[in-house]
Amino acid sequence: MKLLLIDGHYYVYRSFFAIRELSNSRGEPTNAIYGFIKTVRRMVKDLQPDLGAIMWDMGMPQRRVALQPAYKQQRAEMPDLMRPQLTFIQNLVPMLGFASVWLPDTEADDLMGTYAVAARARGDDVVLATNDKDLFQLVNGNVKVYSTNKTDLAAPSDTHALLGIDAVRKKWGVEPQQIGDVLALIGDTVDNIPGVEGVGPKGAATLLNTHGSLDALLANLDAVKNERTREKLKASRAQIEQNREMVRLDLDLPLPEPLDALAIRPRWNDLIAELEKCEFKSLLAEVRAEAATFGVVPTVPVTPAAPVAPVAPAPSHQQGELF
Repeated sequence: MKLLLIDGHYYVYRSFFAIRELSNSRGEPTNAIYGFIKTVRRMVKDLQPDLGAIMWDMGMPQRRVALQPAYKQQRAEMPDLMRPQLTFIQNLVPMLGFASVWLPDTEADDLMGTYAVAARARGDDVVLATNDKDLFQLVNGNVKVYSTNKTDLAAPSDTHALLGIDAVRKKWGVEPQQIGDVLALIGDTVDNIPGVEGVGPKGAATLLNTHGSLDALLANLDAVKNERTREKLKASRAQIEQNREMVRLDLDLPLPEPLDALAIRPRWNDLIAELEKCEFKSLLAEVRAEAATFGVVPTVPVTPAAPVAPVAPAPSHQQGELF
């Protein structure tokens, strides 16, 4: 079995900023909706997953906020034109055939990690569609990262890259399981986690490869040859240890939906009805044609109406790294 886990907020933001000034005849913005649907459908076409879920941020774990109160505080508010589209997308997800998954006070990366560990334990292949650095820690023989980051593409014309162990090792300079140690040293500006001054990804990888592990490095800082680096590491020791806890994924969360309940089953007529509200002509034709291959007979088109209210409390609206 192959499980596809998608970072919902990341792809909503990415779609919103990649496509501008798209709306229906009523003036309602539809750019993020269009981009998100196209992206998810492209993933399904490329990857052919058996199971799938889209994960949403729903606040933040108290342990991280308690450790570093400034965690993610620098992020801008969600653009006003994105808010109604996020609600629409979250309601649309089950119609695309995916489970929509969240937990209170939980970030999507922790949920994705928990599902990935559970799935790989039973031998499933897992694809993590995300731009979150923390999740690269989980890459192994069964787990890969679906990346749309331009620096990861083999060719400019590629739509995505699937990053396995070798690709992650080349990208980071360390083994996947050591990426948390790299982040402990360099911090993460996207999440407002401060790192050791003057230590970047390459320098962190060199330190870890030279000393074997972060624990070994911290146990014998006097062995660091560069005096300036050595003194900075000593001065930042507490920060490094705190950062390691910040980037540690929570991998034992309860599963809101069991793995076997994640089979991808689009609700074709519901999906078509919602797309008609958006007036996506070419996308509608594409979806109708695919639905017909499954023997679905389209129902009578609905009268356009405003998106329905969310069925669950709206996940936290924060801007993440887009590319």
